[in-house]
Amino acid sequence: MTTTIPKRATPADRGFAPSPAELTVPERPPYLMAAGVVIGAMILYILTLAPTTQFWDTSEYIAAAYTLGIPHPPGNPLFVLMAHVWGLIPWAAGYAQRINLFAAATSAVSAGCWFLICERWLRPIVPAIWPRRLAALAGAIVAATSFTVWNQSVVNEKVYTLSLLSIALILWLIVRWDDQPAGEAHDHYLLLIIYLLALTATNHMMGVLVGPVVMVLLFPPLKKQRPVTEEARRIEWSQFLVFSTVWMLLLALGLESMTPVVLAGVLFLGALLFAAVYAGNWTFALAALGVAVVGLSVYTYLPIRAAFFPAINEGEPTNWEALWAVLTRQQYGKPSIFDNPMHPPGGTNPGHTILLYWQQIQNYWQYFSWQFGHDWPVRIQRMLAVLFLFVGGIGAWRHWRADKRTALAMTLLVFTFTFALILYLNFKWGYSQPFNQPGLQHEVRERDYFFICSFAIWGIWVGMGLAALMEWVADWFRERQPDAARRWLYATPLLALALVPLFGNRLTASRKGETLARDVAYDLLQSVEPYGVLVTAGDNDTFPLWYAQEVEGIRRDVTVLNLSLANTDWYLRQLQRRPVEPFDSTNAPAIYRGKQWPMPTGRLMSFTDEQLAALEQYYILDQTRVARLGAIDVTLDPQMLGRPYLERADVAVLQVMKDQLGKRPIYFSRTVGLYGDQFGLTSRLEGHGFARVVRPYELQQSDSIKAIQSLGYVNLPRTTRLLLEVYHSGAAGRPRPRGWVDHPSEGILSLYGLIYYAMAQELQTSQPALAAQFQQIAQAVFRNTTTAFQPLPEQPVPVP
Repeated sequence: MTTTIPKRATPADRGFAPSPAELTVPERPPYLMAAGVVIGAMILYILTLAPTTQFWDTSEYIAAAYTLGIPHPPGNPLFVLMAHVWGLIPWAAGYAQRINLFAAATSAVSAGCWFLICERWLRPIVPAIWPRRLAALAGAIVAATSFTVWNQSVVNEKVYTLSLLSIALILWLIVRWDDQPAGEAHDHYLLLIIYLLALTATNHMMGVLVGPVVMVLLFPPLKKQRPVTEEARRIEWSQFLVFSTVWMLLLALGLESMTPVVLAGVLFLGALLFAAVYAGNWTFALAALGVAVVGLSVYTYLPIRAAFFPAINEGEPTNWEALWAVLTRQQYGKPSIFDNPMHPPGGTNPGHTILLYWQQIQNYWQYFSWQFGHDWPVRIQRMLAVLFLFVGGIGAWRHWRADKRTALAMTLLVFTFTFALILYLNFKWGYSQPFNQPGLQHEVRERDYFFICSFAIWGIWVGMGLAALMEWVADWFRERQPDAARRWLYATPLLALALVPLFGNRLTASRKGETLARDVAYDLLQSVEPYGVLVTAGDNDTFPLWYAQEVEGIRRDVTVLNLSLANTDWYLRQLQRRPVEPFDSTNAPAIYRGKQWPMPTGRLMSFTDEQLAALEQYYILDQTRVARLGAIDVTLDPQMLGRPYLERADVAVLQVMKDQLGKRPIYFSRTVGLYGDQFGLTSRLEGHGFARVVRPYELQQSDSIKAIQSLGYVNLPRTTRLLLEVYHSGAAGRPRPRGWVDHPSEGILSLYGLIYYAMAQELQTSQPALAAQFQQIAQAVFRNTTTAFQPLPEQPVPVP
């Protein structure tokens, strides 16, 4: 893109005097070696790749990509579109594995960029080509094999590897821009950077946070070589101001308020005026705005696709108000950075204190200590964290000595993705932090993935730190060895330190062979009779079901009702709109064959659209009440519910029971705990393996119905057949070198052990052989968890 200044192809035309370096042929970036880094990282990730879906958001994103749907706010349209196209290519037999390969590919390319950046910044430090490239390779290895980076690169759990790629590409592009002479190509790099920033904003705002690095390198007073003419200097300033204000606009879109957007817009108009009137560079300013708009245009996918009502349509952004709610993530109600997230907002909130911030930094340090040897004991993890912090610190120090300008940019990048991000995210106490106070909650899971970029970019400084150590060793050999190349060669064994994360994370970071999320989705859906309604609780008992139904076509006749989402208006509308799919008996377990299952018709609830829209978020429940739902009475007791109100989700569940009981089987997943019991339904809940069906009559113990401790009433024949013929007990109980690594989701795995153990206890007298088999399965499952296993006492052998 040209500006109003003609003949800008050479430095002299922009007022630069050519430097001696420009009179020689500059060293080209080692793209071939970078490609080798990408291939090596890709091979590593493929060898440890998840074969199918996993827990948390993996299933949601895979299903959204498959159906061209809209995942949870902010909708991530760039990821959905790219992953959908990627998934059309038969890289692997399974669709989920293809999308996991997408995460691996984006992260592997990022590793190649880290190598290129580190190698370029090492040039003033290590003059020898191959020692420098090996040091950069070491930094890239550390970046690619850090626990969180590796663990997130072998499964598409989030959209962060795509953000990581955009950050790496933008950082490399600004490094290349810095090496280019002034002219059209120079401007083209900036326009490409702006486009990528806008594009990555439509994936996740994390990618936009690389912007300040570009601003530092654009800031004219920091440049080593300035134009000599006033006209060229004004152009420099116009580029800096235009880029900075466009970046502010992009950042403002993620700040959950229109005010920052308006302020950033005003600043951009000022920069545009400066560029057009004072610098004569209006074409660049308009081009920058244009490419940003083109990048942001990906957001139009959300309202366009939402209007077609895909199977996954979270937030349903069919109008401006709903679209803004999705983009600003209003559904989650993120606490202000000035509030304590463990207390309700308002005047009673104690605020974001220094102590709380220090505890949040401690949580980050905990995650940092995982990065280099998560397979090993905690003490070794912490020692390695100190070691790599020290080596990275040496790299930072050496970077500052060699080139203060790029060191400032890198320091700002590290600060943004650590201390600034910690402050902005403002998390509760970490899931496994040892803090405890009545009424205060921890995060529901570990949040290390939010800091994936900080762990990756630390590898750059580790590579530079290793180069600095090599430099010192080479200097020590100066008097003993006159050959400089040999001196650097003697120092290369230090680079072996970069292999520590590769060996120290190989067990914990790997997802090879793990199929539990897909298996539990299959097992839970098959526990439900045809056309059943299944009530679930949260992410890990819902998203895998979405994947199983939408991607693999498993039991699409079952309607899943998620309690968390049922508190939103859009989700209830989608439940009403969802058509009933026919039951496929040919792919169902044998227990459901040979019987006619009439297909229900009509909506799930008898609410009209107006009644549904009029539902309140809460209904005060000041005393115990009894509600008549068709043939059964439901007790609404504040003490049993644990709260003096009914939520919108409770009303929806009760209405479904009223409208569908006797027409469709209504099940509560065992993952919802005692939710059904809280309505006084204990005596009507009949256990079918992982789910409990509501019966319109009081259950009585018999040969087939037994009351089992911790399980309630259980249909023994049905549950036994499910456990023997349907459930993936072998996959649940398979040996795992590090056990079940993700402790927050361990309850799903433990459910297998609980069911098999309780059934073994019940069958020990009547069917001892089967009981022994079930106990063996339970024992294999519990070996992977933190649950202690107590073998059943042996039954006395009857005396003849």
